[in-house]
Amino acid sequence: MKPIKINEGNIGMIFKSGDFNKLLKAGKHWISFNDSVEIHNMAKPFQSDIPLNVLLKHDDFKNAIEVIEVNDDQLVLRYEDGAFSEVLRAGKYAYWKGIANHSFQYCDLKEARVPAEISLNVLKTMALKLLTKEIEIQPFEKALLYIDGKLDSELKQGAHYFWSNSKNIQIQRIDTRTQTLEISGQEILTQDKVNLRINFSAQYQVYDIYLAREKTKEFETQLYQMFQLALREYVGTLPLDELLAKKESVSEFIINHLSAKTKEIGVRILDCGVRDLILPGEVKEIMNQVLIAQKKAQANIITRREETASTRSLLNTAKLMEDNPMLFKLKEMEYVEKISEKISEITLSNGGQIIDQLRGMFGTAK
Repeated sequence: MKPIKINEGNIGMIFKSGDFNKLLKAGKHWISFNDSVEIHNMAKPFQSDIPLNVLLKHDDFKNAIEVIEVNDDQLVLRYEDGAFSEVLRAGKYAYWKGIANHSFQYCDLKEARVPAEISLNVLKTMALKLLTKEIEIQPFEKALLYIDGKLDSELKQGAHYFWSNSKNIQIQRIDTRTQTLEISGQEILTQDKVNLRINFSAQYQVYDIYLAREKTKEFETQLYQMFQLALREYVGTLPLDELLAKKESVSEFIINHLSAKTKEIGVRILDCGVRDLILPGEVKEIMNQVLIAQKKAQANIITRREETASTRSLLNTAKLMEDNPMLFKLKEMEYVEKISEKISEITLSNGGQIIDQLRGMFGTAK
């Protein structure tokens, strides 16, 4: 007999003639000289050159070990005392009982999604990063998930994790913020056959990704064509003068005209309007001439009004002077004073009345 000592946390496997015989727990033991012993650390996964299936035929070994079998289409996450330890791929694994508290989480690789029960901290470990792919949906986005070409679900804001397996994962995204659509250089005939070039702008928002992406092919192209046709319909029913007068009303017409149609593709119109309305050169020249003529006519009207007012004022003054001789004399002297300011020398004849001579000189004598 020979003595052996098994330390705490270890376990001994006794072999007789190469075959497993029994287990020895921590402590001091005596064994036969013909027996051999393997000392195993119970905190580590069990490993041995002897096939596990052979050892499991012995009840004492079977009761001391926990066996985990992982199929080809599975992954198992092992936790030790509640903390993530490792990923187990396809195969058979064994762990000693009694030292560490082992727990195992099975994952089905036939599924595309990573189970929600797996914590974010575990998903961020390198072991899981190599086995998964992360898709981030921004707060201003909506997204549709397609698995193997089939619509699966709508993805909400946040991070979504999928297994890196044979499943074909595709994401269709939509920006739900306000977007601008520019319709430039549209050449349209008015009702009176004037060829205009119009630049139009619209603001819209996608509110239903399912209608915009799944039920509609290239919704942006369809939206562009809707605005284009509505603009042509509005402009084509009005003569040029009326169109220029009602240019601001195009927004109301198009929103009312297209609201129901855009809802069918999951789009809401927020605002729209004509940005530029460009006239042909010859029409622009005619419009300028008309504008100049209008302004001249307005100026002539103002001038005639001023002349009429001035004449009316003179007439009223004349009537007052006719009824009031003293006022007439004062007015007469006022004019004489004004005229005298511009005369440097006056010659008077001898013997005549000075005032009479001045009156005769200025043509005010009665």
